Formats: sequence, C-alpha cells, structure tokens
Amino acid sequence: MMAGGGVRFLVLILVVAICGAASVFQPISDSHRSAALDVFVPVDGSYKSLEEAYEALKTLEILGIEKKSDLSSATCEYVVKVLGSSSSTLKDAFYALNVNGILKCKIGEAGPKDIVSQLQAGVKDAKLLLDFYYSVRGLVLVKEQFPGTDISLGDAEAIFRSIKALSQSDGRWRYSSNNPESSTFAAGLAYETLAGVISLAPSELDPSLIQTLKKGIVKLFDSIQKFGMHDGTFYFDEKSVDASQGPISTTASVIRGLTSFAASESTGLNLPGDKIVGLAKFFLGVGIPGDAKDFFNQIDALACLEDNKFSVPLILSLPSTVISLTKKEPLKVKVSTVLGSKAPALSVKLTQALSSKSVDSSVINNQELKFDADSATYFLDSFPKNFDVGKYTFVFEILLDDSAHEKVYITEAQTKVPIAATGVISIENAEIAVLDSDIGSVESQKKLDLTKDGAVSLSANHLQKLRLSFQLTTPIGNAFKPHQAFFKLKHESQVEHIYLVKTSGKKAELVLDFLGLVEKLYYLSGKYEIQLTIGDASMENSLLSNIGHIELDLPERPEKAPRPPQQSTEPYSRYGPKAEISHIFRIPEKLPAKQLSLVFLGVIVLPFIGFLIGLTRLGVNIKSFPSSTGSAISALLFHGGIGAVLLLYVLFWLKLDLFTTLKALSLLGVFLLFVGHRTLSQLAAASNKLKSA
Repeated sequence: MMAGGGVRFLVLILVVAICGAASVFQPISDSHRSAALDVFVPVDGSYKSLEEAYEALKTLEILGIEKKSDLSSATCEYVVKVLGSSSSTLKDAFYALNVNGILKCKIGEAGPKDIVSQLQAGVKDAKLLLDFYYSVRGLVLVKEQFPGTDISLGDAEAIFRSIKALSQSDGRWRYSSNNPESSTFAAGLAYETLAGVISLAPSELDPSLIQTLKKGIVKLFDSIQKFGMHDGTFYFDEKSVDASQGPISTTASVIRGLTSFAASESTGLNLPGDKIVGLAKFFLGVGIPGDAKDFFNQIDALACLEDNKFSVPLILSLPSTVISLTKKEPLKVKVSTVLGSKAPALSVKLTQALSSKSVDSSVINNQELKFDADSATYFLDSFPKNFDVGKYTFVFEILLDDSAHEKVYITEAQTKVPIAATGVISIENAEIAVLDSDIGSVESQKKLDLTKDGAVSLSANHLQKLRLSFQLTTPIGNAFKPHQAFFKLKHESQVEHIYLVKTSGKKAELVLDFLGLVEKLYYLSGKYEIQLTIGDASMENSLLSNIGHIELDLPERPEKAPRPPQQSTEPYSRYGPKAEISHIFRIPEKLPAKQLSLVFLGVIVLPFIGFLIGLTRLGVNIKSFPSSTGSAISALLFHGGIGAVLLLYVLFWLKLDLFTTLKALSLLGVFLLFVGHRTLSQLAAASNKLKSA
C-alpha cells in the first residue's frame, strides 16, 4: 500500500507539473497517433493478455489507426478459446467480448449461449463489485454483438439494489460489503455496472432508484479536485483505498461510468459544465503518456467526452502563442472537440488583452475574430497601434450560433491564453568611453554598432572609469527593458568578469570604476576582450556582440592579494573522458608445498580416527536404542538433526557464507532442542522403570 501510494503521488506530481506548464490545451493530434504505435507494440504478433489487447486495439481504433489485420489471427484464436471454455474467469470473458467487438472474430453459434449462462451465473452469485461489473457489462456486450440472443437478467431491480448497497454517502463506492473503505475509482465501475442493469432490465426500474443515484453523482462531484487557481482544470483522485490507481485512471473510470449511465438513462444527466470542460482539459494537459495503461485511459476518456449525452466539451486552441509584430502575423484560433473534430457554427470573441505590465487596462476589447472556412480557423489580422511587444493574457469567449447546440455542447465561460508578442528592438546611441576618475571628463569615446562585431581599441589605468551606454526602444517607441544585459571582460589569461547592465527608462548604462575593481580583477594588467550580451523572449534581434578590447594598466599585485583562479587551456576539457584509473592488486602470497598440506590434513583427521577406534574399544552398541515407535522416531530425528548439523558444517566449508550458515543453524538448533529433550526424557523414563523393577 505504501509503495503504491508513493507511485501514485509521483504520477500526480508529474501530471500537476505538465498541466501547470501547459496552459494552452491542444486536441488530440498526429503526435498521439505516432506515439501510440510505439507504446502499443505486440510481442510476436500478440499481447500478453486480453486486457492489454483490448486497451491497445481500442486506443488504436479511437485514433483511427488500422492495425487489426496484424493481430486478428492469434488474438481471435485466444478469444474463441476463452468464450468456448466454461472454466474461463469473468474477467477473461469480459475482455474477450471487448476484443471480439473490435476484431469481429468468428464465434460459433454455441459460443454466445455458453458465455451467457456463465455471465448470468456470475450475476447471480456476485458479492463483489468487480464480479457484478464483469458479469453485467459482459452481458451488455453479448446483447450488442449477438442480436437476438436470449439475455435474461432475472430480477433486475433486486440486482440494482444489491449493487447500490455498496454506495457511500459521499458519492464514492466500496468494492465489497466487508470493506468499509470507499473508492472513487470504484464509483466509476459502479455507474457502468448500473447502466448495464438499466439497459438489460426487461421493464423500467423504480424511478426513485435512478433519482437516488443521480444525487450520489452530485455528491461525487463535490470531491472533485482542481489544479492551480485559474486554469479551470479538474480531476478525480483516490483518497486512501486502492492506492495503485492514479489520477488518470481514477478520472477515466468516473468519466466512463457517467457516460454509460447517461446513455442508458432517458431523463438526462445534469452535470456542471465547467467541471466537464475542466476534466477534458485535465486529459489534454497530460500530453502523451509513456505508460500504455495511462495512454489508454486518456484516449478512452476523451472518446467518452467526445460522444456523450450530457454535454460535449469544445476546446479553444492556438497553433502558436507567439505573435511577431515584425512579420505582421495574424492571431489564429481553432475551436474543436477534444479529439479534433469540427465544432458547430460559432463565433469567437477576444474580450480582453491584458498586458503583464498593466493588468488593469486592456489593449484590445471585445474584438470578434474573422472565420476562414477552408482552414476552420478564426483569426485577427490587425492589432491596435498601442499593441507592443511583451507578455499578454488574451481572454476569449465562444458563442454558439444555434441555441439548440447549447444543449449538446459546452464551452468555457472565458478561456485565458498566455500570448507573447515579439518584435525587433531598436538599439540606438550606443557608445563606450573612458572617463577620468576625478572630474568624470571623457578622455576617449567610441560610437558602436552593436548589430555587428567591432574592433574598438581602448586603454585605461586604475584611476579611470569605463562607461557603456545605449538606448533600447520597442517598435512603437516605448522604452524596453531586456531580461538579460551582460557586459563581459575577458583577460588574455582567460579569466572572465561579468557585470550586469542596468536599464532606466530607455537608457541602459554601465560604469566600471577600475580603482574599486583592481582586487576583483586580480591586479591583472594587459588586454581584455569586451563582449556585450542582450537577450529577451520578446526581442527578435537578441545579440551577442564582440565590441573590441581594452588595455588596462593596473598596479602590481600585493603579496597577500588573492590570485586569479587557475584556468583550463581548453574550457570544454572537463566534459571529456577522464584519465584511466589503473589498479595493481596485491601479489598473492606463496603457498606451502603440496606435501605439507597433505601432512596437515592427516594430522587433523587422526583425532577423528582415534575417536572411532575408542568407540570400538569401549564396546559401543545400540542396545539402548528405543524400541517403541514414538521413542524410536524421536531418536532417529535427533540423530538425523546432528547429521544435518555436520552436513551444514561441510557446506559452510565448501560454499555457504557465514550469515546463511548461522540462519540454518539456528533453525536446526531449535529442532534439535525439541527432539533431543524428548529423546532424553524417554530414555530417563525407561531407565527409571528398570530400576524400580
């Protein structure tokens, strides 16, 4: 349980990280189709189990990938075998029917009858939720695949009540009546099962049962969890029981259950629209899972949301969240279902464009986007004059043209998308100058063209200053403050010094007072290369410019002043192969002669031989060996235990390690203590009888 909980926690952390990074949600695309072929790879033309085969085939079918011909032969053979065997488990029969629904295997006429009787018996004898699930859902599959087959569920209302007895007041369900803990994953299974009971029932069930179930669904949504604070992503997760189920499988189970229940129930299911869209965003935000089970759950859940009877979520996506003001690129928006199908007729409005610099005022207000029918894309091809480079939050609204579609589709009230506007930043009035430290007068000054490398040559001493200045403006003339502006001095000994260029308004300036920097420059006189780096995500012309060099004349280094760090001649040598480590093992000591070893062995064996001779001299015999059955067995076990200990010593000498030997010896010791005490007690009792006689 602890290990499963740890894995589930790691999965949740990973999903949170992915969803948090992916504020722009994209529908399922070709990248998923390509990944599916790598994730669902059969071994020797088949999968390990029918469950894996179904998950792979179902995922590929939803994604529109044709792979049935490669798997039909071997898989269908197994399906026919399972459905034709009376010893097949309910789980195997359930997944065999699922696979058959996709591959359309050739099942004989007797096949459906045999499996129906097995599933009906499973419903009758079921005590666990999973037994109800496999049996009822299996019968539903038989009804779909073999029309005309007699499927009698018996007392459907009694079965419904038996399953309903496993529900909890918080909307979750138990796996069995003996287990007090409830599960969100089990709730999804329960709703699927009850949907099957409703569809198989010969007559309409008690409406109060359905209404009670709907109230439980509302309670279940009270436990839904939310990612972050503003992106509107929701998911379900387990709290304690069945820790092996992560948020992806748990949420998928609930969605499958709700979709099945809504399809079987005629009065409709009223679910909160923002939660349905949030669940869709959860699965889209996961990206492409690397695990086959998670991949299946993601695609299957999205397919359920794509085709359901409560509300189909529509997703707003952007091919690109970067707008180049230089290229005058239009803003493009697409609206589709979660699997990428076309949306109904609608309009998209850009209600606000909030700048990160001023979130209170909007640059664009209530601008309706144009629609291109050929590419099914909504676009905005012109921006107001005050729209500048930077980061924005665009707020979109989707409005359905036909009011009848509002009963079928659901959209987010407002969709917020981060947008980055980029452009060419103007760099003007760039100059570098050497100043006198006392009065600040300019001794030498050079104009710079930072768009290309220069060959500026300057000289200065420790009593002077170096000043670099330039102006940065956006395409519409506003001041621009870059994320990065670094000035680097690199000595001919490869020692580098980097300084931050500060920006105030339109002007960026850096002044280096060499008198205060002599110690940090390690009193190194000589030639310094000058390099300037300016970079920003909104700046299309970020640069790294080699300006030139400056000759510095600094005082001699005092004796106690710090020395410059040792520099590698090749800066990337630390990433190269390391020197080989050679180790010389100790030369084995010379062994004694073979004859000496044999003599030593003989000396060790002599006492044992003497012991045997002594036994014969003393007239040792087995006359006192117990004759009764019980006493004889105890004596034999005792002597056998002593022999086992001796054998253990031999094995220790040959191959066993000390810990294994001690472990075995402790067990043998307890055994010998028991049988030895029993043997000696019986011998003492026999001796007392002889004396008394």
